[in-house]
Amino acid sequence: MSTGKYRKEHNCLNCGAQVEKHYCSNCGQPNLELKESFWGFISHSIAHYFHFDNKFFQTLSPLLTKPGQVTLDYLAGKRARYINPVSMYIFVSIIYFLVAYSPKHATKSDENINSQTKTEQKATLDSVDRELEKAGIKSKGPSIVNSVKERLKENLDNASFKDLGFNDQSLVLAKLKNDYQANKSDSLAKIINKFSIIHNERNDSTYSAYLSRQKRMPLVDRDNWFKRMSTKRSITFGEKSEVIQETLEHNRPKQYFLLMPLLALFIMWNFRKNHIYYLDHLIFTIHGMTAYFIVSILTNPLIKYVFGEDSIFSTMITIGVYVWICWYMFNALKLFYQRKKVIGKMIMIFILFFIAFKISEMVMLNLIYYVAT
Repeated sequence: MSTGKYRKEHNCLNCGAQVEKHYCSNCGQPNLELKESFWGFISHSIAHYFHFDNKFFQTLSPLLTKPGQVTLDYLAGKRARYINPVSMYIFVSIIYFLVAYSPKHATKSDENINSQTKTEQKATLDSVDRELEKAGIKSKGPSIVNSVKERLKENLDNASFKDLGFNDQSLVLAKLKNDYQANKSDSLAKIINKFSIIHNERNDSTYSAYLSRQKRMPLVDRDNWFKRMSTKRSITFGEKSEVIQETLEHNRPKQYFLLMPLLALFIMWNFRKNHIYYLDHLIFTIHGMTAYFIVSILTNPLIKYVFGEDSIFSTMITIGVYVWICWYMFNALKLFYQRKKVIGKMIMIFILFFIAFKISEMVMLNLIYYVAT
């Protein structure tokens, strides 16, 4: 691991013992000159901190291209050439979660974008009126231009009504209905109908709106306490979906770390006839999870920042990753456990892990919900 110029003296500067070659047999310190170049100091410090040096690349290549081989070599005692499985897993997983779950920073908020859209619509309406006036064309009466204007005005009114609070929407609807009673207008009836649909969709969008509606209902028709609690939970999930999802993604490292021993247990159950220790299954799982993280480090930036998550190229990359996972798992199981027929066991492992993943995700969501509320 150490690089630099070795000392001619044979005394260890650390413990004072006799050094036969380049390393002290008593404490293990390399017998290097004290003076070194700046870049030598930096590279040596980084290599010493992570214990990686050239071992990282010696482990990386077979880990990705020869599924199961690194685990076999490691358990066979060929460990000098490879990084410790846990050390490499921790290092790679940190990079993976920094890349995969980095927060998105929007340049404009949704409110600013909506406000800008409304301003542009108003400007469009004003410009249409001005141009018609310049051309000497009256904007009254049925025409294609007036139809377009009415559509723009209607969309603008709908957007403004959606932005109102629940109680404000109720007041607006009540005023419109009073106006309709005084003046039976078809256009006003259409507006009331559309605003009522928007208002009803938002009726239970917040828990306070839900409680307000419950108070207006007859006592016999009101929900019981259990229904109110379940409704509160579902509404809160909707209101704080972004925060809950962000917190969930932030805790993914803990989820994967806790599920890894369970995945090793699933593998041991399916290959219990091999009669090997659980620790060997766990090391095999750690190597496999590390390989998955490395591939994701390369593909996730392409999906998130280059092509976009909804693009066809991102879909193709995602499918490619799934195919690679199946290929890697199949070859790793076949080589490590010396079995020819592993497809059935591989599918069973995937199913068990998927169930465990969803259950743990459900538990995490509930914990996040109770912390958030």
